[in-house]
Amino acid sequence: MLERYLIALVLTCILSSQSLIVLAEAPVATNDPIAFKLTPSYYLSSNGNNATDLNLRASRDGNTAWLGEYADKNGYQQTRLGYEYKFNEGMLRPTLSAQLASGGFVGGSLTTEVGGEYYAILGLGRTNLKDYYNLNFDPNDAITIGFGTRAINNTELSLQQVRDDRLGTGQQITHLVWRYKPTEAERISIDGAYKSGLGTNATNVHGYSLSVDYDYHQYFSRIAYDQYANFTLNNLTRLSIGIRF
Repeated sequence: MLERYLIALVLTCILSSQSLIVLAEAPVATNDPIAFKLTPSYYLSSNGNNATDLNLRASRDGNTAWLGEYADKNGYQQTRLGYEYKFNEGMLRPTLSAQLASGGFVGGSLTTEVGGEYYAILGLGRTNLKDYYNLNFDPNDAITIGFGTRAINNTELSLQQVRDDRLGTGQQITHLVWRYKPTEAERISIDGAYKSGLGTNATNVHGYSLSVDYDYHQYFSRIAYDQYANFTLNNLTRLSIGIRF
């Protein structure tokens, strides 16, 4: 029953986004090709259960679809399929997403920016609580509250908190994100976060994470370190490289 409700909720969000598109001024038709992004990643775990992930994204006109495959040393594998639509109309900029994964996982989220150069961030995520290896390390069944600014030249700053509002774990992660474009061909992103909440074995955890991204033309890389990843007792180091084409 819950799974049907969640599927209906995700589909309603997608259909609602299409309705918003119709209500907005029709965009000028373009012949832009589909933009692809390929990201191989390697995860070094403190418990020795290292893992790999391969993700391919395709984007065009605000629509993004992705396919991913995760596999760890202990034999766990999961295939992910997702879709995202970003709608930009003045002061309201919602992003709607839906995701499926092998093992019966279904999830969806709605996140929006409200404002101009200074904006609020609001979001809600829901899943059917099936097994899922979470690669962004934030709680999935959660609310997001924050604010940000693009008032500084070539710079974006944001502060937001993702907080479990469904399972009673008290899990919350607060992110401070800095994005900077020193040139047209480069971008630097730094995400520092603090987490707290109930982890595995009913243990209260407090930890930090740091992620540094560097983009140069169509190439990009990431190195990240996450304490108590996914609120387990394991620390993870993530290494990613990729290309846009």
